[in-house]
Amino acid sequence: MTNQPYDGYDPYGQQPQAPENPQTPQGWPGQGHQQGYQQGHQGHQEYQGHQGHQGYDDPYAAQQYTQQWQGQTWETQTQSPVSAPVTAAEETAYLPPQGYEPPAPASAPAPAPAPASAAGYGPATVAGNPRITDAQRARAEGRSPIIEPGMQPAALTALLGLLLAGAAAIGTYALLVPLVVLQAVTAAGWFRLNGMWPARQGIALGFAGALAADAALLASDRSPSAILGTLGVWVLLALVLQLRSHADPDERMYGLMATVAASALAIVAGGYLAAEADAVTVGAIAVAVAVLARALPLPTPASVVVALLAAAGGGAAAGSMTGLGTSGALLGAGAAACALIGHRVASYDYPSRFVHFTAGVALPLSAAAPVVYVLGRALV
Repeated sequence: MTNQPYDGYDPYGQQPQAPENPQTPQGWPGQGHQQGYQQGHQGHQEYQGHQGHQGYDDPYAAQQYTQQWQGQTWETQTQSPVSAPVTAAEETAYLPPQGYEPPAPASAPAPAPAPASAAGYGPATVAGNPRITDAQRARAEGRSPIIEPGMQPAALTALLGLLLAGAAAIGTYALLVPLVVLQAVTAAGWFRLNGMWPARQGIALGFAGALAADAALLASDRSPSAILGTLGVWVLLALVLQLRSHADPDERMYGLMATVAASALAIVAGGYLAAEADAVTVGAIAVAVAVLARALPLPTPASVVVALLAAAGGGAAAGSMTGLGTSGALLGAGAAACALIGHRVASYDYPSRFVHFTAGVALPLSAAAPVVYVLGRALV
């Protein structure tokens, strides 16, 4: 209750004064029984009303029962909220970061990817480039993501194979020259095939292992145990070097596997130095013929069969000129089978031209080296 008098009401018992206009008395029900919030939401409302006026003949008599409330009440009429000062639109507008491009409308069609060139290789996609790589297109179309090296790398493989065959016929130290070239290209091509470029330390380590194996072969009178011993030492050396690396564990493991594989392939290629000279001649010629036949524009199954038959024929022809005779066909077919495996590995996952001119050239010859040594020892 408040101690402030209401209009026409005396709290000390005096009778209320009649208003000047008796037809619209002050305080009569229906006239302003509520008041809104006053002076900036002070939380106080005054509610006017009366109770118990029914049954009185005198309309002014009900004013003495009028009560006055102070406190929060529920507003029954819609009040317009007090609005904060409206700031300028420039101050509240969202400013996108620099370089931001708004997305295209949903109705706008996406740009169609440009067709990949049949003769070249698609580059890796970057932001804003709608073209996809040939490997991605092949996977999307359900095809195998393989690009074979082609005729030019096959011609280089055949040339290197013929150099190995001719050098083997001359002597051991003559064979060492094309063999060192083969081992260097093998180490470099394997790292590039695995997407690790430049990897100078790994390539140098693999090539150094190949040179150490060659030196051990020459010092041990071409004993195959020199290859196995060098391979074991180099695996341990690669492990120690990778443990000292500060790279992430996953990256170190990946680098370790690539280094060990590159070193192993380069060292195993030294099997040409340990094999018999006639076996090297027959095997290198068979690999050259098989790779050239594999590069012919034929379906894959047909080209594989043709390559094996051509390698067997080439091995038989080379065996007739050496001491192997007809056994050269078996040696040629075995060397060609391993060469085709290396050829397939070099074609994996749409590699670049650099891969084709390194791994694509060297892997067929390097993969055939163990078979040339084993079959050469068995057939000669």
